[in-house]
Amino acid sequence: MKHTFKVTFALIGFFLLTQFVGLAVIDHYIDHKRTAEKKIVEWKELPYQLERPHVENQSTSFIPIIIAVIIGTLLILWLIRWKKPFIWRIWFFITILLTLSIAFSAFVTQWIAFGIALVLAVLRVFRPNVVTQNISEIFIYGGLASVFVPIINVFAAFMLLLIISVYDIIAVWKTKHMVKLAEFQTNSRVFSGLMIGYKKQKESSEVKKASKAKSRIAVLGGGDMGFPLIFAGVVMKGLMLKETVMAGFLKTSIIPITTAIALFILLMKGEQNKYYPAMPFLSAGAIVGYFIIQLL
Repeated sequence: MKHTFKVTFALIGFFLLTQFVGLAVIDHYIDHKRTAEKKIVEWKELPYQLERPHVENQSTSFIPIIIAVIIGTLLILWLIRWKKPFIWRIWFFITILLTLSIAFSAFVTQWIAFGIALVLAVLRVFRPNVVTQNISEIFIYGGLASVFVPIINVFAAFMLLLIISVYDIIAVWKTKHMVKLAEFQTNSRVFSGLMIGYKKQKESSEVKKASKAKSRIAVLGGGDMGFPLIFAGVVMKGLMLKETVMAGFLKTSIIPITTAIALFILLMKGEQNKYYPAMPFLSAGAIVGYFIIQLL
């Protein structure tokens, strides 16, 4: 078992919360009135006059996303090589500010949303702690998915999960550069993902392992939450054409649940102090959820 039961269930609980909040944010940006009238999914504009990427063909929209992931990875590896954590912190600050602002704008006015996002982004990057880390993670991916879900169809969403899963396997078990990325983010105190700390133990002169247990943390990377949410969001927008809003949301909720079950299996089968590519498991769980929805 990779983590204790308490930490495992905390990770899964936060994962599910992130998925459901993200779906709520995506749902806000669907213009349900115009969708019902035109029989095609219509989207509300993003706040702050932000524009979604323009794509000619939604079936190939996964390609620029994959290219962006590769370019982003290469840039971070360059920062690691030349020891430029400050640039990474600024880059991360801007990303958090934008995605949180979009997410919070689903619930409050855009300028109140910006103010809350600014406070969280400052605390997250310059005064990091587990509380602000996880609170911001709950909302970040809903903002991100609200940008990309409208330009992706189901085929592209499947391809995105497939390619990212293969990439994750290679990056963790073959080239191992994903391990370097995780360690770099942790050392720079700016980690993209959930972070659950183990309860600190008292020093013991008899047991040296206690000092290691003090600083042990459990993490779940940002991509492991973002990509399943994008997939679920794409499925949900399709359901909105043939279901009521509530029915569409409830059916889509099957995907986060099956994905969380897959995550639980991974955490139960995994070993301590070993890195695992989570996306193949999460993708399998998300796809199982999709086929369950098709049977309903």
